[in-house]
Amino acid sequence: MQLLIYVAVLSATISISLFHAFECGANPNVRGWFDVVWWWVVTSGTVGYGDVVPITWQGRSVAIFTIIIGLYIYTNMVAIIAQSVHALLERRKRGMMPVRVSGHIVLCEYTAVTDELIQWLPRSKGFCDLPVVIVSDLVNANPYAQHLFVYGVPISPAVLSRAGIQRARYVFVFANMRFNDPDVKTLHVAARVLRLNPGATVFVELFQMDHELLKDVPAGIIPVSSLELIRCALRHGRMDPNDWLKGREPAGTEAAPPA
Repeated sequence: MQLLIYVAVLSATISISLFHAFECGANPNVRGWFDVVWWWVVTSGTVGYGDVVPITWQGRSVAIFTIIIGLYIYTNMVAIIAQSVHALLERRKRGMMPVRVSGHIVLCEYTAVTDELIQWLPRSKGFCDLPVVIVSDLVNANPYAQHLFVYGVPISPAVLSRAGIQRARYVFVFANMRFNDPDVKTLHVAARVLRLNPGATVFVELFQMDHELLKDVPAGIIPVSSLELIRCALRHGRMDPNDWLKGREPAGTEAAPPA
């Protein structure tokens, strides 16, 4: 890019100076520096309005040089812009860009259960109109173009920050079967989410609904049985978060009242 700027400045300086020297006084359409600069802009861009044209052979030679260099400059500029836009879109697709939404849904881990929930969310009252952000390192690219994606492990504060966890309304933390005790990892992620956003509603997929760590996590976590989730998906495909909210008391320990 620096080379391109250098070539453009050098070309403009040479072409404008020479064109002014050869055409000003000899060409009735060239009355001053503004006309020369205008000629360089339209000629280097190969627009050629025809209101200012060289009439001397020296001026025409300068015009040929300007057109050739102009083609080089503008084609490279277009290529650089296209490359930059492509890189930006690729970074967004790969989940490397922070999201700029609020009041959204964050899905921690992309699993089969996560995918079932994504299929149902458009039919779930209170959830269907909210932006969805998928946070996972189990896939390398955004699995759903209509949703947002952040690549990384959900336990990382930096990754959660890129997903806008502080502004999220609902957070779903799904079990990652790569761990010997998935519930420990799931509850750890949920606890970190609530520390970053105490006002969020956090759903947690658990294999053991009576897990001993439930009493130690912050208040506000809503545990959901992994077995029940799979049964719902297999029986009728229904996976509505509103069902989990009905008659469910948030798990966890209440914060101590201020002294």
